[in-house]
Amino acid sequence: MIDEPHDGASSLGEAKETVVALGRRLAADRLVVGTAGNVSVRTGGLVAMSPSGIPFDEIDAADVAVLGLDGTRLSGLAPSSETPLHLAVYARTDAGAVVHHHGLHSAAVSTVVDELPAIHYYVTQLGGPPRVARYATYGTPELAESVDAALAGRTAALLQNHGAVAYGRTPAEAYARAELVEWLCATWATASRLGSPRILTEDELAAVRERAAQE
Repeated sequence: MIDEPHDGASSLGEAKETVVALGRRLAADRLVVGTAGNVSVRTGGLVAMSPSGIPFDEIDAADVAVLGLDGTRLSGLAPSSETPLHLAVYARTDAGAVVHHHGLHSAAVSTVVDELPAIHYYVTQLGGPPRVARYATYGTPELAESVDAALAGRTAALLQNHGAVAYGRTPAEAYARAELVEWLCATWATASRLGSPRILTEDELAAVRERAAQE
């Protein structure tokens, strides 16, 4: 175990509790099956990460892994196998939290497109239509690199034949974006069953961004 810094103890404790709460929410929202998916929260130079191989409803704060930004485990159980993916996001962005899920629609859509079509103007909330990171074995540096590339200029991405990932400055923002990816995928999948979806153009998306900037 580590001795938490006096001025950061409460924030680290809150980060671990948040990991537990978000993991349980993923399970309740049916965005994961079994022990799939993972959540992390950053506080200063530390990352609280959901542990590997344990159902979210069985995890408590003491189980949550605490890592340095270099991946060194400082306390808790063994972290998720997707730790390289999470650490890559923290290395490149100002993320305060990362959420990775295996939502049904996200996983399905990731098998048929290279980029989620702009089915709704909400894609602008993610920096643009989420790209699909090319397939690599889970938990590998190759997958982390693939996701890193897909996230350039975006706050969410799909993982080919796998699921979705999103990050935010706060845990609430990261989770909301992860939910949004699943909703956008469900919308596109539903529309595709009805016919040929009308896709928003770059000019239409630019107009949305301009309008949002004025609010």
